[in-house]
Amino acid sequence: MDFSREIPEPPDSGLLQPASIKTRENLALALAVIAVVLGLVLAFLNLRSTRRLRHEMAQLAQQTQDLSHLVKQAQDRSQILAQQASQAAANAQTAAQQRDLAKQAQANSEAQAELAREQAAAEQQKADQAIQEAEQYRQEREAQLAQLQQALGQIAETHRTAMGLIMTLDSKSVRFDFDKSDIKSEYRDTLNRIAGILMALKGYTINVYGYTDDVGTQAYNLQLSRRRAEAVRDFLVQAGISSTILNTKGFGKSDPRVSGTGEQARAANRRVEIGIVDVTLLPNVQPVNPK
Repeated sequence: MDFSREIPEPPDSGLLQPASIKTRENLALALAVIAVVLGLVLAFLNLRSTRRLRHEMAQLAQQTQDLSHLVKQAQDRSQILAQQASQAAANAQTAAQQRDLAKQAQANSEAQAELAREQAAAEQQKADQAIQEAEQYRQEREAQLAQLQQALGQIAETHRTAMGLIMTLDSKSVRFDFDKSDIKSEYRDTLNRIAGILMALKGYTINVYGYTDDVGTQAYNLQLSRRRAEAVRDFLVQAGISSTILNTKGFGKSDPRVSGTGEQARAANRRVEIGIVDVTLLPNVQPVNPK
């Protein structure tokens, strides 16, 4: 059965029916509501997204700031470490230089110590040689003094002293008269013999000492004893002995050889003594200068 033919087609009219208009209005309203809702939803979603994005950006900014702070700390720490490393390198270089200097100083000190030891050994060898030579020289001079004592002892009484020899010219060899200082002719040969022996001496000084007996004042006898010493000195100079090694001194009536007031005692005390001093063996002994 063909029902299409039974349902009549609505009449074609230019005016809409109220029901169609209402339906379209409702549809438009619904669409508007839907659009508004969608806009609100989108706006809400956009707002949440914006807030979340701002929060994330704030966190990112904070993280960036923290990271920048950490980077700054790391840079500062790196700079400090670099300075410390530079200082450590400088200290190490200084220590190495000081070590090298210490080694060089030690080497120099050892070399100087070795040189000092060698010099000390050389000086000790020289000292030993000098001592040996001095001892040999002393023995030679002692032998010369012994020979000199023997030679002079044949002329007048001669004895050893710490400084050399003392020769006594008393009444037995060169006699001085009372209150006289001149040398008698009979004693000139004796003094010439003495001068001949003393003339060969080298390294000696000769001191001539005058004495008197106990008669007279001390002041007068000092002058008289000095004149007697000078008389013997002048005779020795005339005989050829250099005056530069001769010294005189008068002791007056002090230190008598023989006690007593008899003529023989007084004649023995009127004397001249010749002191022979070896200045090479006794460098600290000074000759007696005449006054």
